[in-house]
Amino acid sequence: MITYVALSPHPPVIIPEVGEKRLKEVEATVQSMQSIAQELVASSPDTVIFLTPHGNVFSDCITCLTEPQLFGNLKSFGKPDVQTSHPNDLDLVQEFMRRAKGRSINLIGIDQVMAQRHRLNAQIDHGIFVPLYYLEKAGLGDKPLVAISVGYLDNIELYALGKIIQESAESLGKRIAIVASGDMSHRLKNEGPYKFHPDGIKFDMMVKDLLSRQHVMEIIDIPGELRENAGECGYCSIVIMLGALDGYDFHSKIFSYEGKFGVGYLIAALYPGENSPSIMEKLEARQASIVEARRSSESLPVKWARMTLENYIKYGKEPGLPEEMDLLRQERAGVFVSIKKHGQLRGCIGTFMPVYENIAQEIKNNALAAGLEDPRFTPVEKGELQSLVYSVDILAEPETCQREDLDPKRYGVIVSSGSRKGLLLPDLEGVDTVEQQLQIAMQKGGISAKDKYMLKRFEVKRYI
Repeated sequence: MITYVALSPHPPVIIPEVGEKRLKEVEATVQSMQSIAQELVASSPDTVIFLTPHGNVFSDCITCLTEPQLFGNLKSFGKPDVQTSHPNDLDLVQEFMRRAKGRSINLIGIDQVMAQRHRLNAQIDHGIFVPLYYLEKAGLGDKPLVAISVGYLDNIELYALGKIIQESAESLGKRIAIVASGDMSHRLKNEGPYKFHPDGIKFDMMVKDLLSRQHVMEIIDIPGELRENAGECGYCSIVIMLGALDGYDFHSKIFSYEGKFGVGYLIAALYPGENSPSIMEKLEARQASIVEARRSSESLPVKWARMTLENYIKYGKEPGLPEEMDLLRQERAGVFVSIKKHGQLRGCIGTFMPVYENIAQEIKNNALAAGLEDPRFTPVEKGELQSLVYSVDILAEPETCQREDLDPKRYGVIVSSGSRKGLLLPDLEGVDTVEQQLQIAMQKGGISAKDKYMLKRFEVKRYI
């Protein structure tokens, strides 16, 4: 059962020991933090779940702290003596992780050993510490916490994670409160490292208005460009927060909004009500129709790549090549197979020169490798197959070239130095200059700018 849901900012300046005299400049924010803290504590949760954008945040997974006892302090803000400690609700964490795996959502637990090995953080970050400070002042005591770091996943996955939080609590019979930690736009003024952008206040007012009217679908559909221009850090937390209330009516209350320091501080509470139709089902149906429309027009190389991976994951064997695709047996070429899930890369493996007998075999083997063996990702699971989209790049033979012969939109590049090689496909998002293209290719090949290297370029035909 969800007892209370709060959207909270996390500026350390609103901690009295840090902000000191500056607290008066954000008095409305401080008073609102005190109010939601009192309401949350009064709702008597067994556990408080925090969603933070300042923990161990990645583009392809969600992380959760798994140490039995959670610690944190404000050492990074000059106040190491301001600290906290709470037990971790590991039963809830395990249930959450189990259900996430069942939905093929990548959720990773972070303990002290993993944190040290990979230079991660196994402690409470300031995105949690700031609202927790106010909860403790309101009488939270030593109630258990769950510390979840958001990830830059697709909105459907983020919303589904919220639904998983809800289901996990209900499964264990626990009363939970949720704190979605996040600041709004960081571009309200030309202050600090952020520059003013007019979309900053536009984004903040849109979220404030839509939350006040409980317009969930409209929040989920806020354009990515607007969010990026705003420079916000609260949107992912908000989407997960809304997912936790899926299937329930709720009413909301906006406590305050301020942007005194160039950053938007929005404080709101959501109060769960009676059962209502699930939005999750609408989101999944909409996504399924998009994928189906794409698959109905997919090219033969892409259809073959998809059939290969799907058949292997579902039935444990490779399919036979359909007669309609026999022309894929007639040539040899290097091939790259790319797989995306909700717009995010899910796997990409290829060969820049032909390795197998024909293009059909090249596609088949690289599709399996992209889905099951790309070391950057966990293997694709059966539950993900309907969410995947594919592209196939068939490469022309590489030709030796000079730097001035490169064009990152038209040509891919191979940088080689001795046995080391780095390859980058053409026309990639965010790669707009030759310098960017070479830097990435050399990094992939472990080649430094001081090394002597050779360049080759190649054209590709991209199939979708």
